[in-house]
Amino acid sequence: MSDPVVQRLLESNEPSVRYQLRAKILRENPASPEMQRLREEIRTSPRVRRLLLDRDAGGNIPNHPYAKWYGAHWVLASLADLGYPPRDATLFALREQELTWLLGKAHQKSIRSIEGRVRRCASIEANALYSLLALDLADERDPCREELASRLRLWQWPDGGWNCDKNSAAVHSSFHESLIPLRALALHSRVTGDERSQAVAEAATELFLKRRLFRTQRDGSIIQPDFVRLHYPNYWHYDVLFGLVVMAEAGFLGDPRCGDALDLLESKRLPDGGFPAEQRYYQTAGQPKTGYSRVDWGGTSTKHMNEWVTLNALYVLTASGRLSSLAPAP
Repeated sequence: MSDPVVQRLLESNEPSVRYQLRAKILRENPASPEMQRLREEIRTSPRVRRLLLDRDAGGNIPNHPYAKWYGAHWVLASLADLGYPPRDATLFALREQELTWLLGKAHQKSIRSIEGRVRRCASIEANALYSLLALDLADERDPCREELASRLRLWQWPDGGWNCDKNSAAVHSSFHESLIPLRALALHSRVTGDERSQAVAEAATELFLKRRLFRTQRDGSIIQPDFVRLHYPNYWHYDVLFGLVVMAEAGFLGDPRCGDALDLLESKRLPDGGFPAEQRYYQTAGQPKTGYSRVDWGGTSTKHMNEWVTLNALYVLTASGRLSSLAPAP
């Protein structure tokens, strides 16, 4: 089956879009010389240069690592999602900024346990762990990587997820705080073979699957309106497409309880074959402040496709078997 939208993505100005399309959807060998050259284009692309623009002579970004969305924490997370080449020593300074913050005493004091549950925004440690693994900035000898994985496993709530709600009456996990830990621990298990991380990731999937990724268990209504809108980047926010991406990465997309979410995603496909970004969590105007992004991710539209959203949507639809094969139009 040929698909015109694939040709559009193959002609994208973004090497990351072209690389991920060919690696994740067209299933070309990422280790081939041609694909490695394409990945090197990501390293020097205008988007990556903009993301790293604030680095000083020492390779640091002189803001708090969590400064949204331009601090070291978020820059590393963006590079990981872009498919930036692994083992780049020039990123070690950003890695040290992030880990010095997360493993420091001041941050440790902010982690609280109430009524037997650790009330922690686990998406933070999870994004850090995912970035370390995806960018290959740590190995099995690195205690920092394993400490992050250990914390996530330790902090899991009885229902399989995580939550930072300090209200002692809160006993259910948060979709926002649980998806990225699932993603990070599933990757940790694949990279290291750690069966503990795999078990925790499997338990976390039930939090989402028993709610069909966006519905309440009580009456099947939509949990939150934002859950059924498409976004990119998601940062720490949850939506149904991000949920499907993580289910595909972790190997759970074949569960029939993903069906409603896949139906919903297919219903959002535009006449040109692409998918829109219906809402965004970033702004590009003005000077850096909370919610500021150094780069634009395609904006929002009800009529025009967003390349990043389309890339993720085609990935999950292909992985689910709903698009059996894709090829550029002749």
